[in-house]
Amino acid sequence: MKYLLLLLIPLLTACFEDRYRYKCQNPDFFHAEECQKPKCLFTQQCPEYLVAPILEKKVNDVQPEAKSNP
Repeated sequence: MKYLLLLLIPLLTACFEDRYRYKCQNPDFFHAEECQKPKCLFTQQCPEYLVAPILEKKVNDVQPEAKSNP
């Protein structure tokens, strides 16, 4: 019985962590280069393709970072 309990604890704690199948689904990475057009068009992993409509406003609010030339 206690072995079963020891197995259940890690399984239950794994359920509380946010996990995303694609990097560009995670709102923390909407600004990443691979999540910005035109790069994401090739892989079809643009945030607006991957997130629920509820997050659409958050996707559209993210401004792409300006690239500086050295």
